[in-house]
Amino acid sequence: MVAINTFLSLLAVVSTAAAQTNTTLRYMPFGDSITEIICWRSKLWNRLQTTEWASVDFVGSGKGENNCRDTKYDRDNEGHSGFLAINIANQRQLVGWLQRNPADVITMHLGTNDIVQQSRTVNDIIAAFTTLVSQMRAHNPRIKIVVAQIIPLGMGNFNSRVQQLNAAIPPWAAQQNKTESPIWVVDQYTGFSGTGDNRDGVHPNDAGDTKMMNKWYPAIIQAFQAAKADKIADITAA
Repeated sequence: MVAINTFLSLLAVVSTAAAQTNTTLRYMPFGDSITEIICWRSKLWNRLQTTEWASVDFVGSGKGENNCRDTKYDRDNEGHSGFLAINIANQRQLVGWLQRNPADVITMHLGTNDIVQQSRTVNDIIAAFTTLVSQMRAHNPRIKIVVAQIIPLGMGNFNSRVQQLNAAIPPWAAQQNKTESPIWVVDQYTGFSGTGDNRDGVHPNDAGDTKMMNKWYPAIIQAFQAAKADKIADITAA
């Protein structure tokens, strides 16, 4: 009887460990330089360390510049300085990135370069977003998606077009939303100063990074909760 009880105890430990491994979430921060070379990711990772989400695995093909004076945080991300949403979509770059680094949850802050570098229309950018969401769901039909209404700029006369893009995002997201793959929209524009919260007119300074992290956080937690529920359901079904 003792031997059987010992075996059952060991089996329970192994099962618990397997369940924990299978429910580890993979999160991809996806975007341009405002994802790659900034510090909101560091601030987000550190905030998660005091929560049940401390084990979430940040994923992506790049590390980004370590200019945050933080040697501990998970630097993996899929931010690409200078990249356009339209080009990423049309060239199917995200398809390869997700194949190499599968994700359960993805955040997307894109469109700045499309507006500043190429003066692409809002309709073209939104069409690219639709393609990107399709590519995400082809990779993982239950992927949880968090999309930003992008931060303002502190240079040039671009903010009217930024506002036009941001106004188009919520109705677009509502059309694209799916029960199994929901989209959360995060307003990164409101309350963010293009001059006071950016270090160079484009990229957030420390105050801007904090504001971005605080805006991302509630939606990301909801996405994590939904993704974890999927994984637990899969384990239960098995």
